[in-house]
Amino acid sequence: MSTWDEPLRKGPLGGRTAKALADKLDLHTLGDLLRYYPRRYDRRGDLTDLALLREGEDVTVQAKVLDARRKTIPARQGRRRMDMMEATVTDGTGRLHLTFFNRGSYHQGALIPGRLAMFSGRVSTFKGRRQLDHPEYVLLEEDGLDGEAARAYADEVIPIYPAVKGLDSATIARSVGVALDYAVDIPDPLPPELRSEQRLLGVYEALTRIHRPKDMDELKPARRRLKWDEAFVVQIALAQRRHKAGELPAKPRTGTSEGILDAFDARLPFTLTDGQREVGDALSERLAATNPMHCLLQGDVGSGKTLVALRAMLRVVDSGGQAVLLAPTEVLAQQHHRSIGAMLGALGRAGQIDGAEHATRMALLTGSMGAAARREALLDAASGAAGIVVGTHALLQEHVSFADLGLVVVDEQHRFGVEQRDALREKAVDGRPHVLVMTATPIPRTVAMTVYGDLDVVALTQLPEGRAPVSTHVVPAAEKPHFLTRAWERIREEVGQGRQAFVVCPRIGDGTDGSGGGETGDEVDAPPEESPRGARPPLAVLDVLARLKEGPMADVRVEALHGRMVPEDKDAVMRRLNAGETDVVVSTTVIEVGVDVPNATVMAIMDADRFGVSQLHQLRGRVGRGRLPGLCLLVTESEEGSPARERLAAVASTTDGFELSRADLEMRREGDVLGDAQSGARSSLRMLTLVYDEKLIGQAREAATRYVARDASLADHPPLAEALAALLPEERAEYLEKT
Repeated sequence: MSTWDEPLRKGPLGGRTAKALADKLDLHTLGDLLRYYPRRYDRRGDLTDLALLREGEDVTVQAKVLDARRKTIPARQGRRRMDMMEATVTDGTGRLHLTFFNRGSYHQGALIPGRLAMFSGRVSTFKGRRQLDHPEYVLLEEDGLDGEAARAYADEVIPIYPAVKGLDSATIARSVGVALDYAVDIPDPLPPELRSEQRLLGVYEALTRIHRPKDMDELKPARRRLKWDEAFVVQIALAQRRHKAGELPAKPRTGTSEGILDAFDARLPFTLTDGQREVGDALSERLAATNPMHCLLQGDVGSGKTLVALRAMLRVVDSGGQAVLLAPTEVLAQQHHRSIGAMLGALGRAGQIDGAEHATRMALLTGSMGAAARREALLDAASGAAGIVVGTHALLQEHVSFADLGLVVVDEQHRFGVEQRDALREKAVDGRPHVLVMTATPIPRTVAMTVYGDLDVVALTQLPEGRAPVSTHVVPAAEKPHFLTRAWERIREEVGQGRQAFVVCPRIGDGTDGSGGGETGDEVDAPPEESPRGARPPLAVLDVLARLKEGPMADVRVEALHGRMVPEDKDAVMRRLNAGETDVVVSTTVIEVGVDVPNATVMAIMDADRFGVSQLHQLRGRVGRGRLPGLCLLVTESEEGSPARERLAAVASTTDGFELSRADLEMRREGDVLGDAQSGARSSLRMLTLVYDEKLIGQAREAATRYVARDASLADHPPLAEALAALLPEERAEYLEKT
């Protein structure tokens, strides 16, 4: 067992302290404690004359004890009896009172009248007297410290640790100090040649500087070293997964000339963007490999990800295989089935009278389909008649089979659990299928390298020509109610010109639900500390629908759409909207991704402060998808200057999803971004920051790839293997294997 893994209860700490650290801070091993870093650092402060003390200041004073006395505070209801010691000190310019709770006899024995000492603490006032509550102190000889020594004491750097009730920073600091003295020979997880190459401190020296810095200048190299620990071990885990994936077999899908893909490209009514062609070529190269493609396709709203994915699916169909598109909601699955069917036209109607010569067949499989339609879809998938199968979680069921599953496309992959995605991959009968994961939420490079580091990441950053701009404005409904009135007028103006609109609300509402629950898609991702806000519950679809029908939209065709509706009704609403038979849809976030209505030009997002940056950007992407300019109105009652308003201002300032993704990362906690990559465990990233350490993470990725290529099992680097095992215990390693 490594020193890192040595249990605190068996190590240098007493059993009571070890138990407190385990119970209150979830620190169980020596490594846990040594990597529990200070939150900040304080100095004791300049030596201050007592006559110059000000309330609230952190000070250090040199003074002589005038008197000291103990007293007992009787027990009261809800509070036990307390032992207290009070003392008065002076430096000749004034007097200061000291108060110590508990251990009164110890302090009284040390602070006898006439004793000289240095005291450090925060000045407060009680009954008109200046005092320090429970100050730290150092006893001095009669002549005190000389000026240089006194300044050194005052300037000493004090680490301040994240504390909890019953376990203060000073107690944690003492425990860390004991652990440091005990762990002098702790093994270094980074190989010596890597430390030399990157000019990194040894791990023990870095930990000593972090916990016992002589001055602030010692912290920067220590932090850099400890950031490398975190980045490198994570990247080693991801590099091992890439290495292992490269050894798995997969059937190459090379396509064929003059097949369905060529026919599809020939009938496109527009020219592919350079980005779409480049990404398409990259995917074609990976599909032709003998090991499975595992690729993340990210792109901004409207960049054409579905088209790129469809061309990859057609290449697989041309190779005699099948492709599956897995969508998180029935609304999105139906939308994909319709839109892909429309793009393919006769090329997607094999076996029908109007089907093209080199056509394939499409199948749709969802949980709510009727028995006859379901049987037909299952037969088409199992027999291979359907080259492209679109569906929801229903595709994951055991009785769903495929003749030759060659490509799995997962849309909005973050909405699927690990086991769900793995269940679909297992349906391939000849090796592993190729996997293409799509996300419409642009991901900062550091997150892509850390959370999706086992995937090849390709990005679409170029929008198709002819896409109209979308302008975004914040509507402060509480401060300026007439702005909201004007928002409804703008929607009526657009409808009057034959266009359509969305109104989005955080919940469904019917007098019984508290959260607007429904199928996946009726979700908001606002930071929890800001939602709910105040006494008013979030605005609901059914309530807003009623108000609009009775008020500003009384003569407009308005319908509701949300996850609790039966699939047939949801599909009917979308069909009427696409056919121009509905003017305004009041919806939950079920329309967040995939919904494509080119005639929709305006969206009002109610209680917009209850949504996160990326979700607002996704919602906004539902308008302005044709050649008409779009308008997005972020309606909020949040106060100007609040974090919520800052988020809305960020969204209104740009339509660049990649720029917004970085702003979103800066606004969110790191753990929120990492999400399931941490598998519910305490985050392993305590020093590393995904916002600011992009260069370091990139260097760690390159180094990890080199080391794994030479020694995939880390047999030559036991301390590194132990660090990896600590980061990825068996259940987490199994979790990562499935992602």
